[in-house]
Amino acid sequence: MAAQYAGHVPEVSFPERRLVLFDLDGTLVDSAPDLGAAVDRMRTRRGLPSLPASAYRPMAGAGARGMLGVAFGMTPEHPDFPEFREEFFRSYEDHLLDHTYAFEGVPALLQALEAAHISWGIVTNKSERFTLPLVRGMDVLAKAAVVIAGDTTPHSKPHPEPLFEAARRLEIPPLECLYVGDDRRDMEAARAAGMAAVAATWGYLGEHDVATWGADALAGHPREVARLLGVAVS
Repeated sequence: MAAQYAGHVPEVSFPERRLVLFDLDGTLVDSAPDLGAAVDRMRTRRGLPSLPASAYRPMAGAGARGMLGVAFGMTPEHPDFPEFREEFFRSYEDHLLDHTYAFEGVPALLQALEAAHISWGIVTNKSERFTLPLVRGMDVLAKAAVVIAGDTTPHSKPHPEPLFEAARRLEIPPLECLYVGDDRRDMEAARAAGMAAVAATWGYLGEHDVATWGADALAGHPREVARLLGVAVS
């Protein structure tokens, strides 16, 4: 299940935005079940007991660092981290779409944007190795106008360059873009790029205080993003 947050009707609005960019994991799709299962297989192969999915979920947005930290108490400074990370990558790569799904309300939001002739795309820190197969494998993401992964440009979020690259590819000024994400780095990248920043509080929030992220607005459900844009959701 998605992280829960007390939703509200946004008091601000962002009319006339031509492009909406989204983070991927924790914003458009819930990949926590497959990420957790990938590292949990590593535990059980080593004779360790399986951990519940709920143990992994809060760190799903932190990638290999978060998953290995939960499963093995391992930090990137550990000498075995690179080997464990690649094992995790292979384990995840083989099961990218077993249990990953779009969050409730996301398909309707994307359809509403398309009906309103607002382009939408994806900017994620997930590497192309996983991002591109995942996007191609999910029908709901098939109409993304642009997909920028964590290694598409020399920088990843919170650097603004991935957002700039997405806007450049579609020839849309950053001031006419809105970025939606569920991590502080998303908000920092959006602000640095001059884009409106919306925190998706249905994502992988963990124990973070979203109110301190400096977002222009909070959205407790995808339909609230539509309201911010003045777009009707069926």
